[in-house]
Amino acid sequence: MALPGPGGRQLPCGRKPFLMLSRLFSFQGGIHPDSHKQESRDAPIRQAPLPERLTIPLAQSAGKTARPVVAVGDKVLKGERIGAADDWISASVHASTSGRVLDIAPCPMPHPSGLAALSVVIEPDGEERWIEREPVAYEKLSPEEVFRCLQEFGIVGLGGAVFPSHVKLKAALRATEDLILNGAECEPFITCDDRLMQERAGEIVSGIGILADLLQPRRVLIAIEENKPEAIRAMRDAVQAADKGFRVAVIPTIYPTGSLKQLIRVLTGREIPARQLPTDLGVQCFNIATAFSIWRALHHGEPLIRRVVTLTGNVARPGNWETAIGTPIGELLALAEPRDDTDGIIMGGPMMGTPLPEQKAPIIKASNCLIARSPALFPPRPEMPCIRCGSCARACPQELQPYELYWWSRARQFERLADYHLQDCIECGCCAYVCPANIPLVQYFRFAKGEIRVRAREEKNAEQARERFEFRQFREAREKAEKAEKLAKAAAAQAAKLAEAREKAEKTAPDAAPASATTTTAASPEEAGKAAVAAAVARAHAEPVAQETSPAAPTQETEARVSGPEKAAPAS
Repeated sequence: MALPGPGGRQLPCGRKPFLMLSRLFSFQGGIHPDSHKQESRDAPIRQAPLPERLTIPLAQSAGKTARPVVAVGDKVLKGERIGAADDWISASVHASTSGRVLDIAPCPMPHPSGLAALSVVIEPDGEERWIEREPVAYEKLSPEEVFRCLQEFGIVGLGGAVFPSHVKLKAALRATEDLILNGAECEPFITCDDRLMQERAGEIVSGIGILADLLQPRRVLIAIEENKPEAIRAMRDAVQAADKGFRVAVIPTIYPTGSLKQLIRVLTGREIPARQLPTDLGVQCFNIATAFSIWRALHHGEPLIRRVVTLTGNVARPGNWETAIGTPIGELLALAEPRDDTDGIIMGGPMMGTPLPEQKAPIIKASNCLIARSPALFPPRPEMPCIRCGSCARACPQELQPYELYWWSRARQFERLADYHLQDCIECGCCAYVCPANIPLVQYFRFAKGEIRVRAREEKNAEQARERFEFRQFREAREKAEKAEKLAKAAAAQAAKLAEAREKAEKTAPDAAPASATTTTAASPEEAGKAAVAAAVARAHAEPVAQETSPAAPTQETEARVSGPEKAAPAS
């Protein structure tokens, strides 16, 4: 028995389309991990104190690194631009407080590799002096001018991808049917968006109104998982108070409903094809924290310099802190009082988060959660051989075959991975979560993707080097041919000039005295000799070039010149 699914598809028995408050849809796979949200969602958002030093990386968007516009020793104000956007897909970076620039140098980033990125180190002066802030009358500006304002304010997606918001807005201008605000927050442990919706729903709705004014969508949907009743209530009240036609859509609690493709599928029934973007289907999606930051930027003239971060895991005081960008991760986590058996930190959620090797790395715009790890909370699970049970395939929301991807990734047969659509993997971790063999499948997939990118880059570089080499050979041959042609023309011109002079002398010879005739007769062989020498020099320059550019059969004159001495040599 099968149930009718969205678009007439047949769903297996027992899998029903989601029907809660409005018509929702289903997607393949998904899991129900322990949420661990109750630990941190009940306490109000607290203000984290400023550290002794702020390390603000200039690479904080999914684009080109910002260009530093301050120097060591400069005094900066809170909100002052310290890094200018260096490309369209880039966003400016600002000082999180007032103080003095101590250094501009590579510093560790919150990344598993621990690689460094160019950063501006600021010593706070404790005065918190702001730049001059003025609201932006965006209603009187063109969309392009609004986009430039958002780029200058450093607004990026705060759901984790940190893609510049002005780029997404411009891409959605052509025709937006559905504007989706993502408040699902489906990954365990993370509650920063939940608390933000509970406490600042009015500002979020105002930010959504700005997005709606820019894009003019047919529908505005605010998606919130059903396990956030307080946030749902707060957002509904704010929408009603603002008298907006937005709709709060309560979606089922299943991971990864908050992922872009799955959220669009649940709300609209549309599937985003591979290698296409939501804007190709008339859909655009923003995180609710991004909407809040857009409202702060345009209504208060404040750039993105702070964000709410969840501190949870193996700590005594879990909660959410509004934190200055650039705060050292170790100092921030200390506010939650980690327990003694803490053995590491995860930035993000447990499913897609990043283990951090360095606690001195700073909070960045992508930092939504810090989880203190412990052996009790995350017990080690030794990897065992794959038993081909198929659990990973049943859990995959992208309908892939993770066990096949695993085998080919492990065997380094990267060319075969395209057949199994590796690039469609969203690295949600569902497959690794349900794997009875405890295989870290996502790590294998990330490794394979990285190797494929490296090989593609090497092939591109090799192709560019080959093209440069071939062009250099072509250019050198062309320059030699042009030089030979120039010399030949010069010799021909000189010979013509001498011939003209000789002809003129011959015409005047009968009227001249015998002495003059003698002189002319004597001069003519000399001039002829000069012409012969010039012609020989031109031939000497032209012959090697002709042989290199267009080799041809040797002429009789050349053969005679080469073989003459050999024939004249005495026999031994």
